[in-house]
Amino acid sequence: MLLFDASTLILLAKTELLDSFLDDFKDKVFITKAVEDECCRKQQALDSLHIQKAIKDKGIAVKSLKDRGVYQKLRTDFSIGNGEAATLAFALEQKNTLVAIDDRRGIKACKLLKIPFVTAIDIVVRLKEKQILSKEQALAKLNALARYGRYSDEIITRTRASLEVKKQ
Repeated sequence: MLLFDASTLILLAKTELLDSFLDDFKDKVFITKAVEDECCRKQQALDSLHIQKAIKDKGIAVKSLKDRGVYQKLRTDFSIGNGEAATLAFALEQKNTLVAIDDRRGIKACKLLKIPFVTAIDIVVRLKEKQILSKEQALAKLNALARYGRYSDEIITRTRASLEVKKQ
């Protein structure tokens, strides 16, 4: 099961990677109600419309939390937003959940809570490895992520170098 936080979902929508990812990913994809609210509040924004369509077409299922206490504790302990807290609380309720998250504090919380996670950059690299994206397409998507996301220059440089390496 893959559980998206708003940060990664919005980045994939903005970079036009969401459909390619959902078409390829064979497991279940979920978001919490808080993430849906965060992603879809700008109803006329292109990324919001794209996410709404994915939800409507059943590519992404929306789930509610069972235990709001864990959510509140995560918000307080890690100083994270509603979407991140709901995503991590839901991940802790479930077993075998991979979280897609690009929020710095959310990533730190995942590390401390031992919740496996991926970022939008990891997804670009994976799509290239699976030959869904060509090297040129992957580099273009990385450039778009650098523009829209909050990645350090070091992360972008390191990822660009890994994308440019030819397979033997």
